[in-house]
Amino acid sequence: MKKLALLDLDGTLFDTTLVNYYAYSQALNEQGYEINKEYYCNQCNGRDYHYFIPKIVNDDSKIVEIVHNRKKELYSRFLKEARINTHLFTFLESIKNDYYLAICTTASKKNTYQILEYFKKKDLFDLIVTHDDVKKAKPDPEIFNYAISHFKVKPEDTIIFEDSEVGIEAAQKTKANIFVVKKF
Repeated sequence: MKKLALLDLDGTLFDTTLVNYYAYSQALNEQGYEINKEYYCNQCNGRDYHYFIPKIVNDDSKIVEIVHNRKKELYSRFLKEARINTHLFTFLESIKNDYYLAICTTASKKNTYQILEYFKKKDLFDLIVTHDDVKKAKPDPEIFNYAISHFKVKPEDTIIFEDSEVGIEAAQKTKANIFVVKKF
């Protein structure tokens, strides 16, 4: 019986810090706001947009959604700034016969598919679960539990690859095994 490997996208499979920063920066600029790169990297990167955009746009919920939707449109323009975690992808190729592979990300479905297609990696995964597929963002474990249920695999037969504090917190709540990915 196959086991399960769940993988975060941003910071785990790909370093998309600059992709997201440039897309959010331009989207915010179009609405008359600015975001500093250091602030984005330290306070926003890896977090759900509902967490950080309201702080920048003075809790204007209409602007939050405008900025986020525009960021998704701009994302593909900056994909050349992304870096792939080649070691992790090599490892995934080696376990593919014994493990289902699934992405569990707070990124949008649109942006997730864009980066996977850009690097020609979409077909490696058996399931892709994004922010658009769940109601609660990490650190809630909903996204991981969704994938575990989908494959009917026990948490103890599941490994989760994560890089962010909120992702690791969500992974711990599932009782699955966790591999922490550091900068690559």
